Amino acid sequence: MKLRRPARRATIVVHVAASAGWLGLTLGLVALAAAAITSDSPPTIEACVRAMKVFTDWLLLPLAFLTLLSGLLLSLGTPWGLARHRWVYTKFWLTLATTTATTFALRPGINNSVAAVAAGESSLPSTDLIMGPVVSLSAYLFMTVISVLKPWGMTRRGRRIRAPHQHDGKQLGQKQRASTHKKVDAEVMRQTA
Repeated sequence: MKLRRPARRATIVVHVAASAGWLGLTLGLVALAAAAITSDSPPTIEACVRAMKVFTDWLLLPLAFLTLLSGLLLSLGTPWGLARHRWVYTKFWLTLATTTATTFALRPGINNSVAAVAAGESSLPSTDLIMGPVVSLSAYLFMTVISVLKPWGMTRRGRRIRAPHQHDGKQLGQKQRASTHKKVDAEVMRQTA
């Protein structure tokens, strides 16, 4: 499956916007958790924890799934492929892992903190409240870095897929090879635009 240029561009916009939203929302969760664990004021603690619950209940999972699905569509609909380049493969598995952790660890942890505040407990489990968002934020920053730098080269599968094309080029004459490279370069330029 190959995405046409308008569909690819729209998917890139959706993916970048959802990823940036997920990153920003997690940064907001870190700020709210830090405010809650450093405050001595029960109303401030309650407001912070309740705001975290609203963010995780209404925004976090939709952004996580939108990021995951748009990234999957981009990897399968472009020459990058899902398992051709190590950075794409790593980013996919990290996104899947952080989405799962958000669903089964982060949200329940925040819900427990809300229950503790509602029950009038004076002390919140500070590490539980802030560790989830900090770990998530670290993972999203790492994924942003590898998206920009594209390190580590191709996977074994990617090299295998590329190998037949390299052998075909060796059998062509010099003039044919030059025109083939121009076609490939022009196609790559159109895809990246």
